[in-house]
Amino acid sequence: MSEAQKKEIKVATGDRAILPEGTRLVPIYIMGKRYQVPETLTIQKALEYAGYQFIRSCGCRGGICGACPTVYRIMGDYHLHFCLACQTVVQENMYLTQIPFFPANRASYKLEEVDASAETIMKLYPEVMKCVACNTCTKSCPMDIEVMEYVNAAMRGDIAKVARLSFDCIQCGLCSSRCPAQIQHYHLAQLCRRLHAKYQVPKAEHLQARVADIKAGKYDEMLKNLVNSDEETLRKLYVEREMEPQESEGWEPQDKTFL
Repeated sequence: MSEAQKKEIKVATGDRAILPEGTRLVPIYIMGKRYQVPETLTIQKALEYAGYQFIRSCGCRGGICGACPTVYRIMGDYHLHFCLACQTVVQENMYLTQIPFFPANRASYKLEEVDASAETIMKLYPEVMKCVACNTCTKSCPMDIEVMEYVNAAMRGDIAKVARLSFDCIQCGLCSSRCPAQIQHYHLAQLCRRLHAKYQVPKAEHLQARVADIKAGKYDEMLKNLVNSDEETLRKLYVEREMEPQESEGWEPQDKTFL
């Protein structure tokens, strides 16, 4: 790369990522067209660098929202690879395919009218019984979730295990896009987390008392004061707030005015 070329590469568009001096340009393929992009960019930033604008398939940019699932191949490698565009750095000769939304049937139900059982799973998502244990769902998950394992747990009616194993699911749909049995893994997992929270997790003892305090207006004056405060006051309150420690069991703040 010449000195003139280096000077041309200053920043990428989007969130304005600063490129290290001497960054190489590498070829990638977007919709079959070849582009030269800086090797230090994520796929998302590289797409913007190439001139694409995100209307869809772009959300938090932090690997949480699941809006940017991407399938790619590397030239000479027949394997499919799966990732989030905002979290994966480009590679030379990467062929990219974006999946802004993968359609998957979502069961219709009222949480109050179903219970946490295998029968509920079979009624709402009967396709789980077609699982052939190929494990492509797990291999395609960008969050490294043991998807097939929680599908097996769902078949046994182990709702708590499904909720625990699927906790980090970001609903990107890559698992369902690869499933030969057409299982809606991420919708199934969401159902199980809801069932687990409603019927299996013990209710917080203080919750009803706190709801009663809210209805009685205990916090109205505090909220009114916050709404009417200027920005400098709010910043000061935020910076000087008492932080809850990481190991917070049994902890109470020094100011108990609103407890």
